[in-house]
Amino acid sequence: MTPVQAPASQPRAGRRGGRSALFRFLWGARSRRARAGVVVLVIGILFAFPYYWVLVTSVNSPGQVFDFPPHFLPGSDLKNYVQAWQGAPWIRYFLNTVLISSVTVAMALVTSLLAGFALGVMHFRSRQFWFVLVLSMLMIPAMVLLIPDYIILKDLSWLNTYQAQIVPFGASVFGIFLLRQFFLGLPQELIEAAELDGASQLGFLWRIGVPLARPALFTIGLYLFIGAWDSFLWPFIMTSSPSVQPIEVGLATFYGTNGTLWTQLSAAVVFTTLPVMVVFMFAQRMLVNGVISATSGVKG
Repeated sequence: MTPVQAPASQPRAGRRGGRSALFRFLWGARSRRARAGVVVLVIGILFAFPYYWVLVTSVNSPGQVFDFPPHFLPGSDLKNYVQAWQGAPWIRYFLNTVLISSVTVAMALVTSLLAGFALGVMHFRSRQFWFVLVLSMLMIPAMVLLIPDYIILKDLSWLNTYQAQIVPFGASVFGIFLLRQFFLGLPQELIEAAELDGASQLGFLWRIGVPLARPALFTIGLYLFIGAWDSFLWPFIMTSSPSVQPIEVGLATFYGTNGTLWTQLSAAVVFTTLPVMVVFMFAQRMLVNGVISATSGVKG
């Protein structure tokens, strides 16, 4: 019997089928990337539109604010910025905000570093209990504590002072948690080697822990700085004088019983938010790297 030979055209069909499968795979991958890009673009536009709308309102005339259909293109009425700047002591507000934010961040970093090290490295009884107790503070709504906190600050004669805006925020649950997770990820061999070299716990923290925890400390500091910069309700209730009030309280100047000056308010929002946005844009990569390094610890 003579063997039956395969037709010569079958290898060509196989090659064409392989090419079509590869083409479908590449086209599917490209289409998936395109769909993901469209979704990201739409989400980005939705998040960026409020900022764009504030910018448009800040350069339009007061009569254009309530026009329908609205004006989506920015105007050229820059006098809103001049009037907004003249409407409040902004230099004083900026200095107060920088002072409050800086001191708050410094205190919170120190307390978070010490508490995170104690809960992550040191071994003592009921360590887990204290950690759960610290985390439970996140479950208490801040609104519930406003009246008791006001009474405490009044008894301390701290109302309308800087310390009323700094000391209550000198410890951060977020900072304690993040640094505790970082110290839990440290190799035990590193800690034992430091103990064999005669390093005390504070010496290990200062010479080894702090340099390794710099990304996490930067993340916590940036997070707390932005939170202190954007603080409104607490200083609005606890202070009454522009001499100690921050920027966000100064924005309330444009709200009144006779109406809201939307164009001037939008202009003030632009030049008070711009510093934080610039800092965040330049520091966002370090912020992400800090969170990753803090949650993963140091391996090897």
